[in-house]
Amino acid sequence: MPGTNLTREEARTRAALLAVDAYEIELDLSSAREGGTFRSTTVVRFTATEPGSSTFIDLVAPAVSEIVLNGRALPPESFTDSRIELPDLAAENELRVVADCAYTNTGEGLHRFVDPADGETYLYTQFEVPDARRVFASFEQPDLKATFAFTVTAPAGWVVVSNSPTPEPTGDGGTRVWTFEPTPRMSTYITALVAGPYVGVFDSYDNGSQHVPLGVYCRPSLREHLDADAVFAVTKQGFDYFQEKFDFAYPFAKYDQLFVPEFNAGAMENAGAVTLRDQYVFRSKVTDAAYEMRAATVLHELAHMWFGDLVTMEWWNDLWLNESFATFAEVVCQAEAPGSKWPHSWTTFANQMKTWAYRQDQLPSTHPIMAEINDLEDVQVNFDGITYAKGASVLKQLVAYVGQDAFFQGVRAYFKRHAWGNTRLADLLGALEEASGRDLKTWSKAWLETAGINVLRPELSVAADGTIESFAVLQEAPALPAGARGEAVLRPHRIAVGLYELVDGTLVRTDRIELDVDGERTEVPQLAGRKRPAVLLLNDDDLSYAKVRLDADSLAVVTEHLGDFTDSLPRALCWASAWDMTRDGELATRDYLSLALSGLPRESDIGVVQSVQRQVKLALELYADPAWRETGLQRWAAAAEDALRAAPAGSDHQLAWARTLAGAARTDGQLALLAGLLDGSVGIDGLAVDTELRWTLLARLVATGRADEAAIDAELARDNTSSGQEHAATCRAARPTAAAKAEAWASVVDSDTLTNYVQEAVIAGFQQADQRELLAAYTEKYFASVKQVWETRSHEISQQIIGGLYPSYAVSQATLDATDAWLAAADPAPALRRQVVEARAGVERALKAQAADR
Repeated sequence: MPGTNLTREEARTRAALLAVDAYEIELDLSSAREGGTFRSTTVVRFTATEPGSSTFIDLVAPAVSEIVLNGRALPPESFTDSRIELPDLAAENELRVVADCAYTNTGEGLHRFVDPADGETYLYTQFEVPDARRVFASFEQPDLKATFAFTVTAPAGWVVVSNSPTPEPTGDGGTRVWTFEPTPRMSTYITALVAGPYVGVFDSYDNGSQHVPLGVYCRPSLREHLDADAVFAVTKQGFDYFQEKFDFAYPFAKYDQLFVPEFNAGAMENAGAVTLRDQYVFRSKVTDAAYEMRAATVLHELAHMWFGDLVTMEWWNDLWLNESFATFAEVVCQAEAPGSKWPHSWTTFANQMKTWAYRQDQLPSTHPIMAEINDLEDVQVNFDGITYAKGASVLKQLVAYVGQDAFFQGVRAYFKRHAWGNTRLADLLGALEEASGRDLKTWSKAWLETAGINVLRPELSVAADGTIESFAVLQEAPALPAGARGEAVLRPHRIAVGLYELVDGTLVRTDRIELDVDGERTEVPQLAGRKRPAVLLLNDDDLSYAKVRLDADSLAVVTEHLGDFTDSLPRALCWASAWDMTRDGELATRDYLSLALSGLPRESDIGVVQSVQRQVKLALELYADPAWRETGLQRWAAAAEDALRAAPAGSDHQLAWARTLAGAARTDGQLALLAGLLDGSVGIDGLAVDTELRWTLLARLVATGRADEAAIDAELARDNTSSGQEHAATCRAARPTAAAKAEAWASVVDSDTLTNYVQEAVIAGFQQADQRELLAAYTEKYFASVKQVWETRSHEISQQIIGGLYPSYAVSQATLDATDAWLAAADPAPALRRQVVEARAGVERALKAQAADR
């Protein structure tokens, strides 16, 4: 039985048979405050190329009360296994389905949330990949576009927002009815509905005769923290930049951005009604890196209005066309748009997104950017570092290859040619070939249709007088991880080589050579006869996607002076190289720690600082020799305390080091400092111990046994909000007792009542690196439970559990053996197998890194 899965072949067959015209959808949400189910009525009109044939429409619902096809009632048994069979089609068809659909607490379909701050109910939809069918009967695949007209009944006093502009509601009494105008043609997964007593702030984007209403919404309990003006400013910057670069006016009637609770992703590109996680409404002080990340998300979703919504992939194997393009667009907009607050966005990209891509590309599940997606289960686990970050990296490489002007010229032609339609990769490449005059088929095969990552190393000979005799770039194609499909390949790279000299204690670029690298060895004759600089940096400006290594002399200078580069991007590239070497066992964890302790005090980019802080913590917990680990952790905690006390009062660096110390504190003195900051008996000039920092301090005190459940209850009384409840759940699961672990495990694995966010919070508290002995008993329990979790829970919930509860801190051959035994015996579905194999790879890598650290 297909269940909720859909294969690519089924989708192809259905697309060849049908053309969908329009949906009329009525949703009765008057029961939202009570929960349970809601009435959904769908009328869909479509044509069939073969009258008399049959097909099916998708629906996930507890019950269906009416199915009428072309005036003929179909029997109840037509609805089975999340599908409604539609026999004997006419050339033109009208289908009416009345169902009772279910509110969810998993962030899929129509999510229902009750805010403890006001007791009110808030709803929003999340449909990507295949969850519109949880709210209305639909042909759930991206290439069956249609118009959508929503009519919504909801409690009086609510706000209801959808893809079309919000109409004035009608009716009296306790409910109102909102009747929305039909949308343009779009895919099911970008339709949207947000309903509840949300509050909004309004503005508009005006450009000549163009007028686009703008709205920003959140819950009333977050209104005091909503900096809508900053969101509008970034949005307008994106409108200006994208419309100029795309030469295509924003294609929808309005643009709302809604910060919603318990959102599984960062945001979702619903046409004209973008939903974003409401953690982006900052209720406590955050660093500038958090504002930069929010701005990037805003621009990412805005770019999707053209690339994804206006023009949509035909099937999910071209998901990367959506996500890679939007990721590239967000970064280039921040880097180039006039007035941008984050012109260093390529530094952030190199430091965070590409690190994610490099990690993903070395897993057994690595895949080509243009992945083979056989069914919905395949795509649901493919929102990964390759689809987003590697794809965007390769687009940056493509821009360097064809030139930015030609790239955007091709993109403009692509939008005009395919507006409101569906496309394949060949459609984009064809437009880019026409604009650039380059044959991109070979490039596509090398970059988009193969998996794995290349390594670039310098090879040089230096004469006794310090003159470079020869210089070459060596390219390696490491074998793909065991279990990965395909073969490693060498690729063409467009890179720059940066020459840096120490000038008055700083590393300054004195020259730059851009060249094409192809094959195993590429000579760089331009460097012969020149004095050897202090640092030779491959892939300067981060033009290509490759792991980069430094020669021994450059590495020695960088180790001593990493924080002394005058520009942030080469620093980020060197940090990333060092981190990758640590993960690969080429640099001992203790040496990476030394590099961090030397370089971080001089690192000005707060995003880089916070990334390195996270990486050091991970390295010490997983990659350090267990016999030395405690020494390393103590050095790190002591350095964090020193950095906290030395940081400028009120600075981002001070806040970042306070959070780092809160996660690293180990000695009685350090833990006493955390306790003093929490109770107010100790202060550090400029450090605001606000709501979020209080929870961070308390979590460490609880995990180390220095604070008890009464302290958790007291903090929750101070912050009885949804965020406070999540933090409290983390703290309770972090208590260092067997009873606490058993309680946390049972609430996640043995019960299915937790919401997506509370479950995530419990898992975060359960997994504590310092509590390995308490967690040891759960390896066996994990493998006894994981398949049932996959088979009985929704995708988002099961993915949280499978990845989050894997025994990743049990770094041992025994864990690998237990995993292999389960994989051999359980016969898991491919998507489940992938998640477990990825987790196993983390333990295998950690074992190798620990051996290197010894």
